[in-house]
Amino acid sequence: MARTIVGLNDPKAVKKYSAFMAVDVAKKSYWSKKFMGEGEESSMPIQQLTDLETDAGEYISFDLSMQLKMQPVEGDDILENKEEDLKFYTDGIYIDQMRGGVNAGGRMTRKRTIHSLRKTARRRSSDWWQRAFDELIFMYGSGARGINADFIYPTTYSGFANNPFTAPDAEHIAYAGGTTKATLDADDKMTLTEIDKAVAVAAMMGGGSGGGGAGTDGNTQTPKIQPILINGERHFVVLMNPWQVFDVRTASAAGQWLDLQKAAAGAEGRKSPIFKGTLGMYNNVVLHEHESVIRFSDYGSGNDVLAARALFMGEQAMVLAFGTAGTGLRFSWHEESRDNGNQAIITTSSIFAVKKVTFNGKDFGMYVIDTAAKQPA
Repeated sequence: MARTIVGLNDPKAVKKYSAFMAVDVAKKSYWSKKFMGEGEESSMPIQQLTDLETDAGEYISFDLSMQLKMQPVEGDDILENKEEDLKFYTDGIYIDQMRGGVNAGGRMTRKRTIHSLRKTARRRSSDWWQRAFDELIFMYGSGARGINADFIYPTTYSGFANNPFTAPDAEHIAYAGGTTKATLDADDKMTLTEIDKAVAVAAMMGGGSGGGGAGTDGNTQTPKIQPILINGERHFVVLMNPWQVFDVRTASAAGQWLDLQKAAAGAEGRKSPIFKGTLGMYNNVVLHEHESVIRFSDYGSGNDVLAARALFMGEQAMVLAFGTAGTGLRFSWHEESRDNGNQAIITTSSIFAVKKVTFNGKDFGMYVIDTAAKQPA
C-alpha cells in the first residue's frame, strides 16, 4: 500500500513545527502569559518590539521624551527666546541568534516514526525555550545572574546579544529595613511595609530630596515609574521569591490581605492576565511569586546572608525584541541526519533579545527590593 512520508527537513514539517514552537513557548512562558504587551501603547511591564521582524538589522533604538520644566510666562511678559528645547534620552537593544538541539539517537534506539519524534522534540524543545526566555527576563530585570541553582545558564553568565546585565542604579533599589547590602542581616525580611515604601518612592520619583534624587524642584530628570493601567485603574506589580512570600504571610495577621485582598484582586481584574494566579493585592500593588526570582548569598557584614531581589514593576520596565531568519516566523526548525542517516537531529533557533530599559543611566519602570530570604525552618 502506498503511503505519504514527510521526511527529514521537509519544508511542510519545518514551517508547521516552527509555527507550533512559537505558540507553545508563548503559552508556557510565565512572562509572556502575564506581563507582556506589544507596541508602544501597551501598558504592561514588558514591551515587545517588532521592528526587526520584517526589516533587516540587529539593533533597535527607542527614545524617552522628558517632561518640560520651564517656568510659565505670565501676563504680557515676553515668551520669545524663553522656549524650552525638547530633551530625549535613548536606549537600544541588540538581537542575536540562540539555538538548541535534540539528538534522537540511532534507528535502533528510537524505534519510533519520524512523526512521533517531531512531536516529542517539539514538546521538549518548547519547554526548554520557555525556561531560556523566562530565566533571561529574570536575570535582566534583576541586573544579575544570582545563585539560583536550577537555571540552565551558568552562574558566570553575564548577558546575551551584546546587551550586558545592568545593576539597579542607586535610585531604583531598596534594602529591607533601610539597610545597605553590607548591613542587611537575617532579620531584614520582606514585609508589607517594604511594599508601602516602594509605592511611596514610585509616587515621588523625580522630585523631592530623598525620594527621586537630589533637588527639591521636581526636575531631577529621573523618569517616574508609570503604573500599569488595568480597566482604568492604576496598579503596580511586585514579583517575589517564595521565601519572601512566606515572610510576608507569617508577618501578617490572619484576616488581613491574605484573605481579603485576594478576593478584591479577583473581582477587579479578572479579565487581565496580570491578575491570573495572583497572591492578592495590597495598596494597589498586585502580588505575585515565582521560584526564579533572583537570589544571592553574599549580603551582610560577613557576606553570608541569603537574600532575594523582588521586582517592583510599572509600565515598560523591560523590552523584548524578535527578528526572523527569513522565514517570517520567530522560531526556526531544522532537521538533519548524521552517521550515514542513522541519527536524527532536530535543531531549533530564534533571533531575539531582552533587556531592562534604562535612560540617562537610570532604570525606567523598574524598582527592586532586596531582602533577606532563606528556606523556612
